[in-house]
Amino acid sequence: MNSPLPSRLAENLQAVQERIGSAAAKSGRTVDQVTLVGVTKYVDVETTRALLKLGLTELGESRPQQLWSKAEALSDHPVRWHMIGNLQRNKAKRTIPLLSMLHSGDSLRLLQAASDSVSPGQALKALLEVNISGDANKHGFGPEDLLRDLPEIAKTPHIQVIGLMAMGSLAGGREGTRRDFASLREFRDRLRGECPPEISLDQLSMGMSDDYDIAIEEGATMVRVGSALFEGMDD
Repeated sequence: MNSPLPSRLAENLQAVQERIGSAAAKSGRTVDQVTLVGVTKYVDVETTRALLKLGLTELGESRPQQLWSKAEALSDHPVRWHMIGNLQRNKAKRTIPLLSMLHSGDSLRLLQAASDSVSPGQALKALLEVNISGDANKHGFGPEDLLRDLPEIAKTPHIQVIGLMAMGSLAGGREGTRRDFASLREFRDRLRGECPPEISLDQLSMGMSDDYDIAIEEGATMVRVGSALFEGMDD
């Protein structure tokens, strides 16, 4: 990595944190009430290491193979890995033991496969992915399907459900995305009245580089930011 790059990375991280703080203030919260997950899927190990040295240890990957590779290369660092992309059940056994959190709990079958892959004596924190926009190309539970499956999800051993995750729709611009985020928050609030006691819904993971500010304004407690952290790194 050339010497200017760590400096640019530090500037980008500071800018993202300031934007998080501003958005949090609009929703009556503080910056420390929103977890920033740095998405490293488009950068190499050395850039990821530089981000860790800046103090961002919550990192997300969307492809299991990349997570495996980076987890091995950075095994001497205190990384908390988040799986934010679709996880096929046949990759759960190798992926789950590496994770601090699974964001993409998109089906009962996946959660059951994840349960079987948790290390003995451990529990995996998981978010239930909701297809809040109804887009046929997106993964996740439909809202009514999730209501139906909640009792079985609650019985799944070794899985600690702590909230919901969603992707904003690509249609409708930022206001359309805002409506999706508001819909997820409203669905979470509705779900709380019907939720088994084993399930917590305190966390909302929503928002990426283009829209994490409005996600926070609508109640996100976690944002998944990649390109905004690495802007200008190829210059």
